[in-house]
Amino acid sequence: MSRLERREVRLGFIPLNDAAPLIAAREKGFFADEGLEVALSREASWANVRDKVAVGLLDGAHMLGPLPIACSLGLSGPSIAMIAPFSLNLNGSAVTVSRALAEAMRETDPQGMASRPRTARPLKAVIEARRAAGLPLLTFAVVFPFSMHNYELRYWLAEAGVDPDRDVRLVITPPPRMAERLASGEIDGFCVTAPWNAQAVADGTGEIMIYAAEIWRVGPDKVFGLTADWAERHPETLQALLRALLKASAWCDEPANRAELGAILAGEAYLNASPEIVGQSLVGSPPYAQGEPGEASLDYVIYHRYAASFPWRSHAVWFLTQMLRWGQIGPEVDVVRVAEAVYRPDLFRIAAAALGEPAPLVEEKVEGAHAEPWRLDEATTPIRMAPDLFFDGRLFDAAQPERYVRGFEIGRILTNS
Repeated sequence: MSRLERREVRLGFIPLNDAAPLIAAREKGFFADEGLEVALSREASWANVRDKVAVGLLDGAHMLGPLPIACSLGLSGPSIAMIAPFSLNLNGSAVTVSRALAEAMRETDPQGMASRPRTARPLKAVIEARRAAGLPLLTFAVVFPFSMHNYELRYWLAEAGVDPDRDVRLVITPPPRMAERLASGEIDGFCVTAPWNAQAVADGTGEIMIYAAEIWRVGPDKVFGLTADWAERHPETLQALLRALLKASAWCDEPANRAELGAILAGEAYLNASPEIVGQSLVGSPPYAQGEPGEASLDYVIYHRYAASFPWRSHAVWFLTQMLRWGQIGPEVDVVRVAEAVYRPDLFRIAAAALGEPAPLVEEKVEGAHAEPWRLDEATTPIRMAPDLFFDGRLFDAAQPERYVRGFEIGRILTNS
């Protein structure tokens, strides 16, 4: 501990269930055990998080998985090199629509609405009917342009033939504002992380269409992000942070701790939300609609199991393929090089080794290749892994990113011409 370059660290977070590792690390003493005095700063938006980390008002933060990539490429403000040495969670979000839109979808395509996982085909039928009637485009909200929420909503829509840039209107809304804007009629649907989908259902204003885990069985979401410069100047402090986060993530994933975790997260200093609503997404899947039962499953959000904390470069490359697919970057970007610069499994492995925690020995894996639980043998100790299918049956090989993107019918691939 005496080698720490600094003990006092300020980290940012957005009030979401997947900020849990940072919050638990502080509340359960894991930061303190590493000799760290960590102040957590609740932020209003992802733009705030980005800006404060960039200028040094925050030393690091709970971040959207694609955000350090976007910042490093200069896609979200001035270019500043950021890294992601730790993944905070898998899964945890969902697509929710207003009750009125859900009823319109049910009237238009009752069979489609009765199926699981639910596709966007009933929504497409409503969109076509509205277009024929001369009605305005439906409005959907995502939390940030460079977010898993934006990409998974687009993925879900496009799979059903809905063009997210032409057939609907997409807007940006901070996560805690989603439910209230749905209730006011400002938006017709949204994609956000827990607990705000469950809040809309509990309020009687929203209905969940599909969970993130139904789109991609174990898809990435948030990371711990910071500037490359801060990491280089504080290597021992960073390792202490990673060790604390690794211990906290393991604690968060213990079934016996989920109820306590929910109570902690719901507190006024953190999510400032109903403990019941927060807890729904920790002990199972929230109900799709008011009056329906939720499903008991700890996999709605995953913090530690299945190598969830490992910053897979295949996840980084997948994010970059979505940036390419939707015209945020062009094919001249070397996505593999960018992924290697931003996602840093080498730093994770140092922390894991210090704790005797297993860590993958590979940086990438083929995503969507496993229909059943499997074992990752290319690790310091074999790691039990979960099924990882995409709901459309596609495979993603990080070695062939452009080929993957060009396999989709709907997209906005930029060219150099």
